[in-house]
Amino acid sequence: MQLVLLAAGRGNRLPKKFRNQPKCMTLIKNKSILDHNLNFYKKFNNRIIITGYKSEKIKTFAKKYDFKILKNIKFRSTNMVFSLFLSSKFIKQDVVICYGDIIFDESIYKKLNLKGNLMPVNLNWLNLWKRRMATKMIRKDAENLIIKDGYLNSIGGKIKKIYPSSQFMGLLKLEKKSFFMMRSFFNKLNNKKIDMTSFINKVIKIKNLKIKTIKYKKKWLEIDNHKDIKVSNSSLKKW
Repeated sequence: MQLVLLAAGRGNRLPKKFRNQPKCMTLIKNKSILDHNLNFYKKFNNRIIITGYKSEKIKTFAKKYDFKILKNIKFRSTNMVFSLFLSSKFIKQDVVICYGDIIFDESIYKKLNLKGNLMPVNLNWLNLWKRRMATKMIRKDAENLIIKDGYLNSIGGKIKKIYPSSQFMGLLKLEKKSFFMMRSFFNKLNNKKIDMTSFINKVIKIKNLKIKTIKYKKKWLEIDNHKDIKVSNSSLKKW
């Protein structure tokens, strides 16, 4: 497997004082978000990082840990799906896609190394969300996710009545053939700013892509705003 790390984001919901660097370089307990996941990244011999906002701030990290650096020069007008497929000509194996604003347990690698298209889903997400935001905001921020017979049936869109049992974590493993099928599908879309979960949902529905879900209960944090930084600092003390 090879790794594609999506790290082009600015962090628009973070206070201005945090925007002098890419979102993925935000410090949590005196370490960048990326540094917290180093043991996971190092398990891959082939590592690609997609940069964008203030990309020069990531170069030292990327070179030190032998990432191939690709820059999304259109990061302001595109989204993560566009960033992902910039890596296409360098994909030679099955690929693990990882968001640059999450912190998680490295043990997930073993499950991602199994055959097939795989998506870890977090079962403890609601407890985390209740610490991150007011209850009334959860339905606005979290996304619906439906699983049938262990496979992803639907993802994206707002939660309606019942909270889903799990949430997408920002990690996805794709077989090489699935990656290139998705790239071809994306190239035909008129919407180049489509978000990742909406895109995955379209591929599932239109191209009948099969993605097996992996239940996950261990460490996982998502950093979007200043409250998340506080929650993450507190949570990491317990782990």
